[in-house]
Amino acid sequence: MEKLTFQKIVEERGQAHPLRKKLYKDLENRLGKPVVAFFTSFVYPVSIEDSDANMLEEVLQRLDLSSGLVVLINSPGGSALAAERIINIFRNYSGTKEYETIVPDKAKSAATMICLGSSKIIMSPTSELGPVDPQKVEQEEGKSPRWFSVYNIVSSYERLFQEAINLTEKQRIEPYIQQLSFYDPREIEEMRSALNLSEDITIKTLKTGMLKDLSEEEIKKKIQIFLIPEKKAKTHGRPIFAEEAKGIGLNIEIIDPREDFWKIIRELYVRLNDFVSYNNIAKCIENKNYSFHASIKLK
Repeated sequence: MEKLTFQKIVEERGQAHPLRKKLYKDLENRLGKPVVAFFTSFVYPVSIEDSDANMLEEVLQRLDLSSGLVVLINSPGGSALAAERIINIFRNYSGTKEYETIVPDKAKSAATMICLGSSKIIMSPTSELGPVDPQKVEQEEGKSPRWFSVYNIVSSYERLFQEAINLTEKQRIEPYIQQLSFYDPREIEEMRSALNLSEDITIKTLKTGMLKDLSEEEIKKKIQIFLIPEKKAKTHGRPIFAEEAKGIGLNIEIIDPREDFWKIIRELYVRLNDFVSYNNIAKCIENKNYSFHASIKLK
């Protein structure tokens, strides 16, 4: 039955799931296995968390994954423990015990960890991965959310602390005490633990995946750009592009963005990114048949 014009307009405006079904089917025909999208917003203050694993598992339970699966992921990141659980779910639901990831634009922090847990990462030259250190998201009323690198927060605290300890007799300590008062030592200690956890999960994930032939110590040396933001021009936000990730031994397939295959991926990305950015929707997990999404509560 042909849809009414009004219905079509409403679906276009809201980027409804039916608009994306054909794109999933086209990708699955080319890849030979089911495609699941996992998008979290860069506009709203949300992150990857444990509840996302439950939503993903709900979708995977309904699919024939005997040939494996491909995950289209776009996210600023979130919880390392949630990423570890999601990796475990993808591997165990897959009939091959492996999964592939596609990064249409940006997969940062915990989203990068999920990619590193896959057997292959499909990227274009403009796709971005990032360091796996956790991020802290904050949002002031009326402003866009900001993500802060936990690594950088801890590093700045430690730098200030050391400078305060090493003051000369002519230097005043008051300015350092004032700056250090903005930090909670208990929170800093929790952040240190979170950094160690992210590193441990990432190394063990690669050891059981695409770098399984290397020792954990060898893996740690190879992936320093993912573990220490200072290895990338002293900033967490600096992207790690496909060629650099491939150069350290990761299984990266680089697709020319002008190829028809990537054009399908890009259209799906644009539609999904719009959906989780401008419709009060913060997250979306879906495939060609099912779509789950979480709304953001606006003040």
